[in-house]
Amino acid sequence: MLVFGGVLTLALAGCAGCTSGTGGQAFPNEPGLASVTQGAKASALPDRPAELTLRGVDPCTLITAPQLDQLKINSQPRKAAEEIDGPTCVLDSDAAEPFHAYHVRAVSADVEEWFTGKRRKNSMTTEPKAVGGFPAITSYRGSGTPADCETLIGVGKGQTLVAQAFTVTPGAFTMPQLCEMSARAAEMALQTLKARN
Repeated sequence: MLVFGGVLTLALAGCAGCTSGTGGQAFPNEPGLASVTQGAKASALPDRPAELTLRGVDPCTLITAPQLDQLKINSQPRKAAEEIDGPTCVLDSDAAEPFHAYHVRAVSADVEEWFTGKRRKNSMTTEPKAVGGFPAITSYRGSGTPADCETLIGVGKGQTLVAQAFTVTPGAFTMPQLCEMSARAAEMALQTLKARN
C-alpha cells in the first residue's frame, strides 16, 4: 500500500503545473495564468491587464491601412451582410491565389464562454493562450480539411474581440497557418483598440 501511495505521489508531482484543457491532453501552465473551472472542464486563461470596451466600435476600423497591406487585403473592409454574434467586418484577399479572407467581430460575451461555457462546442478544438497580455482562445475544427480558425480575445468583461481567418481557395492553407493568420489579425485589431481606450 505504501508503494502505491508513493507511485501516486510521483505521478501527481510529475504533472504539477499541468492542466487538461485540450481534450485530456496535459500541457504546462504558462506563468501568470489563472485557472478557471466550471464543472469538470478547466481552462488556463491569463488575467486581463486592462478593461477595454468594444461598445460602439466598428470592427472595420480596427485594422489600419498599413495592417491591411500586411494581411494582403486588397479590397475595402466592409460590413457583413449578416452579423455573426455582433458587428462583423469582412476583409478579402482575392487579388492573387491563394484567396483567403478575415472576419473581425465585436461580440457581447465573455471569452470564457467559448472554453467552458454555453458557447463551447464539442466539435471544436479550443486552446487557451494570451494575445497582447489578454486572455484569448484559439478555436478550430480539429478534423477534416482546414477551412478556418478563430482567435477570440477577452478585451473586457462581457466583451470579446474575434478574428477569423478562412481559406477561399480549398486546401491552400494548413490549420496552423490559418490559426497564425487569425492570431496576427486579432493582435493587430487589439493594438488599434488599445490605442483608442
